Amino acid sequence: MKKREFITQDLLSKIFQTASEPLHKLPAERELAEEYGVSRYTVREALKKLVSIGITEKRFDQMRYRLLSLHKRLPGKEEQQVFGIGENDWLWYFCRLRYVDDRCTQIETSSLPLAHFPDLNQQVIESSLQRYAIGKGLTLSHFLTHYQAVAVDKTQAALLGCKRGTPAMKITNRGILAGSEVWILSEVIDIHYECTYVTPFNADNLRFRSGS
Repeated sequence: MKKREFITQDLLSKIFQTASEPLHKLPAERELAEEYGVSRYTVREALKKLVSIGITEKRFDQMRYRLLSLHKRLPGKEEQQVFGIGENDWLWYFCRLRYVDDRCTQIETSSLPLAHFPDLNQQVIESSLQRYAIGKGLTLSHFLTHYQAVAVDKTQAALLGCKRGTPAMKITNRGILAGSEVWILSEVIDIHYECTYVTPFNADNLRFRSGS
């Protein structure tokens, strides 16, 4: 793996791992170059990659959601395994758009078990699902997140107001409760995002990843 690719992946990993912390700017190129032991040019190329696939994390007053669809359905075999439910246990299924600073940035499709969330509605979906789950008395533990650079297809481009083939990040999330039960399964296509977190550099982790 090229050094700039390693830095891109490492920063993305740290961003997702600290998504609940206050927002700050990333360290300067010089500091990142010293931390990773590379040239400022390499850092600059890694940051360009982040910009091209970007992540935006904003306060709730800086973003909003718009519900596109909400319905119930029976789970497929994979969903039965993920949620630990039977073939006759209904799921909520919804699709929503996310706007940051009034710009459409994200398409999200998600599934939740009906048994936990019998009163899920448009108002909840267009606000905070995590606060809703906590209000149900559930204890949220962590998210299992997978991210992959993709290109926007024709249907996604029409919803997001961008060109087909625009670089994007496909983010797959499993929200996990204390006790390891999955409470939400989401797939996100994100086209505009910024790296705005500062994460303390972990030299031990870098040495481990570098095999030294």
